[in-house]
Amino acid sequence: MMGVRVVGTGKYVPEMVVDNEHLHARLGFDSDWIVKRTGILERRHAAPHQATSDLCVEAANDLFAKTGRTAADCDLLVLGTFTPDMSFPSTACLVQDRLKMTGPAIEVEAACAGFMYALLAAAAFVKAGQSDRALVIGGDTNSRVLNPTDIKTYPLFGDGAGAVFVEPGTPEQGFLAYSMGSEGSGGPLLQREACGSRTPVTPDLIAAGKHYMFMDGYAVFKWAVNILCDTIREVLDAAKLTVEDVSLFVVHQANIRIINAAIDSLHIPRAKVFNNLDRYGNTSAGSIPLALDEAAAEGRVRPGDLIVLSGFGAGLAWSTAVVRW
Repeated sequence: MMGVRVVGTGKYVPEMVVDNEHLHARLGFDSDWIVKRTGILERRHAAPHQATSDLCVEAANDLFAKTGRTAADCDLLVLGTFTPDMSFPSTACLVQDRLKMTGPAIEVEAACAGFMYALLAAAAFVKAGQSDRALVIGGDTNSRVLNPTDIKTYPLFGDGAGAVFVEPGTPEQGFLAYSMGSEGSGGPLLQREACGSRTPVTPDLIAAGKHYMFMDGYAVFKWAVNILCDTIREVLDAAKLTVEDVSLFVVHQANIRIINAAIDSLHIPRAKVFNNLDRYGNTSAGSIPLALDEAAAEGRVRPGDLIVLSGFGAGLAWSTAVVRW
């Protein structure tokens, strides 16, 4: 999918910093265990008055400020999240209204693969000539769906959002290869059982904690390492590239052990892999655009660079792409 370009980055993370010592003092979690098992030192939690749409609006405004463009320059919004403000209207529509955008607002729910799904959907619209410039946002407020008594999930996740543009580019720019997929049979490994049409929330379900996220950590860990390895190999082979050709790998910031296990298996130098997991934890759909923004600020994302992006999570869903920036 060439002839399109990803341009600009923006991000927003809430002001509230929740470090491991805070979790130890408040909930009794072992801070050393958290670091050894995840690589996370701190994460951000939204303030009580903030919802996912607020984070996404802030990320978009940061993108506008950095690029000099405005919402009026965009004719499409594609937003990835699995923690919407409410069931309906969509968070995409709420964000579109706040930004005073004109054009369709599409919401994609693919959990931690949400930004990549949104990015590729927006690129397809641009490639088809149906959009001149799309605003793509990924953001989640994970702290609202986590069980504060569960050490296996609560310390892993944080809140945040990031944004980019997709617009027509040169024939050399775009997605040299990409992989998208899902394995629905793995859905029960990572889910929020209650609060949907299948299982409307009741006092008994709340008492049982079914309104919180559940994750089979061991099974998800094994799947994530395998899918990350397999899809990176797949897109590089399809694009006839090697690890040496890639300037930077930006993968979903789920767990440092997942990332390191995959890149070591692929013989990717760790210096080529951008990580900010230690400061933000797993921000789900916000993960990749947050990392892109910080990598760009460090001068590690430049026009013409080959960058591999990979998202994976609940669904089970994944998407990996090699992009010429």
